Amino acid sequence: MAQEPKKRHSRARQGKRRAAIKLSITAAVICKNCGAAHISHAVCAKCGYYKGEPVLKSASAKSA
Repeated sequence: MAQEPKKRHSRARQGKRRAAIKLSITAAVICKNCGAAHISHAVCAKCGYYKGEPVLKSASAKSA
């Protein structure tokens, strides 16, 4: 049988515990091809390049 807590934790203690569980903002990096900011380890949404190689067709080519 699992143990149950003997006493209730205060709201302050609960808040301290939950304060450590938070979302962090992902770091943006500058694209080497076009200079736009994008999420690291992801294809640039503006030019479609990843690590200096074309992966996706550019947005301007799709609209034209």
